[in-house]
Amino acid sequence: MDKERLKELAGNPKFTSGIYNYCDRWCERCQFTSRCLNFAVSEEHFDSSDKSTRNYKTEGANKHDLNNAEFWEKLHEMLQITRDMINEMAEREGIDLNAIDEEEFKQREKLREEVVENHECAVMGQEYIDLVNEWFESSDELFEKRAEELNLKVSLELPNENPVEEANILSDSIEIIRWYQHQIYVKTSRALHGQIDEEDELLEDFPKDSDGSAKVALIGIDRSIVAWGILHSNFPEQEDSTLKILLHLERLRKKIESTFPSARAFVRPGFDEMDTYKQD
Repeated sequence: MDKERLKELAGNPKFTSGIYNYCDRWCERCQFTSRCLNFAVSEEHFDSSDKSTRNYKTEGANKHDLNNAEFWEKLHEMLQITRDMINEMAEREGIDLNAIDEEEFKQREKLREEVVENHECAVMGQEYIDLVNEWFESSDELFEKRAEELNLKVSLELPNENPVEEANILSDSIEIIRWYQHQIYVKTSRALHGQIDEEDELLEDFPKDSDGSAKVALIGIDRSIVAWGILHSNFPEQEDSTLKILLHLERLRKKIESTFPSARAFVRPGFDEMDTYKQD
């Protein structure tokens, strides 16, 4: 892909402007990939195979294998193309990209990082990551036991029982928890950074980027709470530790909502305007 092709894609009206700014990056489960420029660029640039004969949902993991040298080479190419575009825009707008006080910038960034890292929302987000790891590390034998129980149900063909569906629901719940485990912290930190940036800006009549990031974090929390509820019913032996995590998530949810009171009302392009953007 070259610069002109990237501009051509960016100008295609079928893509929803900014839809990728407030998503959870879970393309395999997203119903709006046909509206996403980032997805289209990734598909076209990182895959040279015949798209008419491939299935992204089943091949995505292999395609984006981080150990694949070709992936990193093409990523570098995209970086250079994007940098060229930035330089062109800066020259057109008369912006001197070198006019930055590096020391002042580093000092300001260091102070910002300290504020964000020590914020209660960020601290609780990091604690959640550790709680999840501890829970799964202590549950290996329980998973084996549960698998045996479900396999037994399959072999017995019990009436009014659907062990395959139970296994799928359990697997989906684990996948949801693991997907959002780190992202809740990342999106919360991004929201906190944005909130600091917005302090000196007049944004009273405009949606705030920080609210958009906070909303993504809250959605991750909502979905994780549901998933942990399913694990709670499947693993009564872990009731205490599971309830501890559920309570922690609920406290984190309330804290984020109080820190970003307008986050829930933030309208994410494409996602929260589903009636406007129909699937092809």
